[in-house]
Amino acid sequence: MIIIRTMLGITKLLVLFFFKFSSATDTITQSQPLSDGSTLVSKDGTFELGFFNPGTSTNRYVGIWYKNIPVRKVVWVANRDNPIKDSSSKLIISNEGNLVLLNRNQSIIWSTNTRETTRTTSKIPIAQLLDNGNLVLKKDGEEDFLWQSFDYPSDTILAGMKAGWDKKKGLNRILVAWKNWEDPSSSDFTSAVVQSPSPESFIFKGSTKYFRTGPWIDRRASGVIGLAENPLYDYEFVNNEDEVYYMFTLKNTSVVSILVLNQTSLVRQRLIWISETKSWNVYQHLPQDSCDEYNVCGDNGLCALNESPMCQCLDGFKPKSAQQWNAMNWRQGCVRNGNWSCGVKDRDGFKRIAGVKLPDTGHSWIDEKMTLKDCKAKCLENCSCSAYSSLDSSGAGSGCSIWFGALADLRISQTGQDLYVRMDVSDIGDKNGHTKTIVLAVSITVSVVLVVLLAFTYIYIKKAKYKDEIEKATRSEENDEDTHEGFELPIFDKATLLKATHNFSFNNKLGEGGFGPVYKGTLLDGRQIAVKRLSKSSGQGIKEFKNEVILCAKLQHRNLVKVLGCCIEREEKMLIYEYMSNKSLDSFLFDFGMARMCGGDQIEGITNRIVGTYGYMAPEYAIDGLFSIKSDVFSFGVLLLEIMSGKKNRALNYQEQDHNLIGYAWRLWKESTPLELIDDSLRDSCIESEALRCIQIGLLCVQYHPDDRPSMSSVVVMLSSVNTLSEPKEPGFLIKKNSIDGEQTSSSANEVTISLLDAR
Repeated sequence: MIIIRTMLGITKLLVLFFFKFSSATDTITQSQPLSDGSTLVSKDGTFELGFFNPGTSTNRYVGIWYKNIPVRKVVWVANRDNPIKDSSSKLIISNEGNLVLLNRNQSIIWSTNTRETTRTTSKIPIAQLLDNGNLVLKKDGEEDFLWQSFDYPSDTILAGMKAGWDKKKGLNRILVAWKNWEDPSSSDFTSAVVQSPSPESFIFKGSTKYFRTGPWIDRRASGVIGLAENPLYDYEFVNNEDEVYYMFTLKNTSVVSILVLNQTSLVRQRLIWISETKSWNVYQHLPQDSCDEYNVCGDNGLCALNESPMCQCLDGFKPKSAQQWNAMNWRQGCVRNGNWSCGVKDRDGFKRIAGVKLPDTGHSWIDEKMTLKDCKAKCLENCSCSAYSSLDSSGAGSGCSIWFGALADLRISQTGQDLYVRMDVSDIGDKNGHTKTIVLAVSITVSVVLVVLLAFTYIYIKKAKYKDEIEKATRSEENDEDTHEGFELPIFDKATLLKATHNFSFNNKLGEGGFGPVYKGTLLDGRQIAVKRLSKSSGQGIKEFKNEVILCAKLQHRNLVKVLGCCIEREEKMLIYEYMSNKSLDSFLFDFGMARMCGGDQIEGITNRIVGTYGYMAPEYAIDGLFSIKSDVFSFGVLLLEIMSGKKNRALNYQEQDHNLIGYAWRLWKESTPLELIDDSLRDSCIESEALRCIQIGLLCVQYHPDDRPSMSSVVVMLSSVNTLSEPKEPGFLIKKNSIDGEQTSSSANEVTISLLDAR
C-alpha cells in the first residue's frame, strides 16, 4: 500500500509538472517573464509571440505571427530598429509596470515606455496576447489598455486594427515597410492617413507622395477601386473630433487576410492565406495601374487609361511645356490657356467632369451643410477657387468641398464622382458641337489592335529566345498531350475549377465560342475567374490551346485580359482568366480574335491548316492558306464596318443581292448612299463626314487584293487626319448564298473555289 501511495503521489507530481510546462500561456507577468526559446500563444491558438531570426539573418527580434500557418508571416515586430545579437534576451514586466526587452547584460533593448502604468492603482500590469493578434499591457482584471501593439503597427494591418489618427493622444498609426525580407528595420516606404479638411490615405517614398486614395467621402475613398463591395471584407472610415482612421473586418472568420506594405514591389497588398496551396496569394494591390501613380499627369492634367496618350489637359488648359508633353513627360502639368478671367459676367463658369478621383485636398475647404448650388456661389466669390464638388458621393446630398490653386492627381475612376472645374464659358461646350461616339469607339479599337500587333511583333523579334521552348511544347503535345511542361503558368486542378463553377453549372455559363464554353467561377480566396473550357467534341484546337498558353505566359499587358493559369487533365483542357465584370469587346465585336502571327522579318507565309472566324478571314488566307501582314487589315475592315452598322458580317437578314455586310456596304457605296449603313443609335449624334470616312476606310481595308489594302499604320493616319482617301475597289470575299435541296452552300463572287476551313 505504501508503494502504491508513493507511486500515485509521484504520478500526480509528474502530471502537474508536465501540465505546467506543456500548456501554452498568453500572458507575461512580473513573476513569469518570457525568455528566448519560449512563446506566448493567444487563447484561441491563432497568434503566437516569440523570438525569431528573419531569413538567414543572425539578428534576433521579438515578433507576432500566425501560429498554425506553416509559411511564417510576421505581422508585428517590437524591436525592429534595435536587433538582439544573441539568444539570451527576455521580455519582462519592469518595476515601473512597462513591458521591457532586456539583453544578456540587462540593458533595455525595447520598452512600451508608458507612464500610465502605476498612476491610478497599485496593481502591477500584465502583458497579454489577444485572439486578434493585439499585444496589450493592462492592469490585471481590468479591460482598459495602458498600451497596445495595434497603436504601433509595423508593415501590416490586421482585421480590427485602426490605421490613422488618435487626435486626443496625438498618435498617428502609420505603416512602415521592412527594408527587405531579412531586415525588418524601418524603410522609407510608408503609408499614412493625412489630416486635411477631407482626410486621405497616402503612400510615401521618403517624403515624396507615391500614391493617394482620394478623399474619404461618406464611407469610401473617391478613387480606390479596391474598396468596392466584395465577398471578403467590410470596411469603415471614421472622421470625428477624436479620431480619423480606416479599419477592415473579415466577413468570414475562417479566412485569413492581411494588408501588407511591400518594399520590394512598392505596393500595398491585400494577402490571403490559401491552405490548399499553402501559400499567401495577392487579392488586391495599390497602386493598381499607371494612373494610380501620384500626379502622373501633373497639375491640372487628367489621367485616363483608355486614352492615348493617357494624360490629357483639362478643357481650358494647355501643357506648361509642349516639348516635354509631346515627349510624354507630363510631370510639369498644364496651365490655363489664357481665355479665363475671374468674375467676368457670362464668361466665368464651371465644367462638370464625371467619374474622377477628386484632387489632392491639401489646399481645400469644406462645409458639411452647404448645398451644391451654394457651393458654386462660394467658389465664384474667390478668384483662387479652381473647382468644387459635393461631399455626398451620390451628388444629391448636402456638403461642399472647394479647391484652391492647381488641381493635383486627377484620374478617371470607376468609383469617382463629379468635379466642377472653373474655366471660361467658351471652353465648357464640346468644340465640335457633336458627340464623338464613333471616333472614340474606333480609336479604342485601333489602340487595341495596335497593342496586339506590336506585342506579337515583339515576341517574334525575340523568337530565337523562345524557339526551343515552343518546339519543346510542340514535341510534348505529340508525345503526351497531358503534360504540363513548358507552360510557365500556374496549373489549376480540375477539382478546384469544378467547385469554383458549381460543376460547370449552366447558371455560371457566360457564353460559348468556337473553342468551347466559358464559365464564371469564384475561387476559395474570393477571386472571380472566367474558365474557357476546350470542347471535347470539337476535334481541333489542341495546338492553338498550347500556343495560347505559351504566348500568354510571355505576354501580359494592362489592355489584355490577364491569364491566371491553365488546367490539363486527360481530355480536359482549360484556360483560367481574370473575370471581366463589365464583359469585354466580344459583346460588341462578335467573337473576333484569332489572328495569324508573322515573324518580325516575315511579310507573308503559307499554312496548310486554316484557323479563324468566319466572316473575318481574308480571302487569300481562307481560300489558299496564304497569310500576310495585310490579313489582319482585312479583319479590321470588317470590324470597322460592324461598328458603324451595328450588324454582324455573317447575319442572315441581308437581302439576296447583298450576301453579307461587306456586300451591303459596297452596294450602298456604289449607289452613293453610304450613310444608310450607319446604325440608328449613332445616326443623330455622329458627324457625317467622320462617319463617311470610317466607312470608306473600312471598304479600303477589305479590298480583294492584299496590295490594295492599306497597312495598319496607314489606317491609324487615315483615322486621325482629314487627308483625301483613295476610292475603294470591289471588296473581296462576297459570299453568295444558294439553297440546294434544303441545304445552304456558299460560293465566291470572285470566281474561286473555297477550301475546307477549320473555323472557330
